[in-house]
Amino acid sequence: MPSFDVVSQVDMQEVDNAVNQTRKEVAQRYDFKGTNTEVNLEQNEIRIVSTDDFKVKAVVEVLQAKAVRRQVPPKALVYGNIEPAAGGRAKQTVTVQVGIATDKARQIVKLIKDSKIKVQAQIQADQVRVSGKNRDDLQRVIQLLRAQDLDVALQFVNFRD
Repeated sequence: MPSFDVVSQVDMQEVDNAVNQTRKEVAQRYDFKGTNTEVNLEQNEIRIVSTDDFKVKAVVEVLQAKAVRRQVPPKALVYGNIEPAAGGRAKQTVTVQVGIATDKARQIVKLIKDSKIKVQAQIQADQVRVSGKNRDDLQRVIQLLRAQDLDVALQFVNFRD
């Protein structure tokens, strides 16, 4: 029975490379001289600290450009609110979303079931396994999921006949 997995994977090495490139560009840019701007990657969070919210927004734009250039899906980065930090500074946390959250997985399964395509979908940890009797049905499910705006970077892997 053919099947495939719907996953949300991010290459953390590429995220690390994008953060390092952002640090280098911020260190070299004239408009960031003397601002003591910090960009740190810790586990699945990128912390940005600068003098004011305009500088934080500028750093986020640089980070987005570097991430896209490194093939990090833009939907994989979830941006928190810009908050005041110690010393009159501003900070923002950017979370790297790895895996599909349970509520999003349920939403994906519901979409597949509501489409009346003759396939089975089941949640397995942080991914969704879809299986059916023929490949055409599975390819229609892939098209269906690509057409939806789920706010999650989806990849379709492990396609088996």
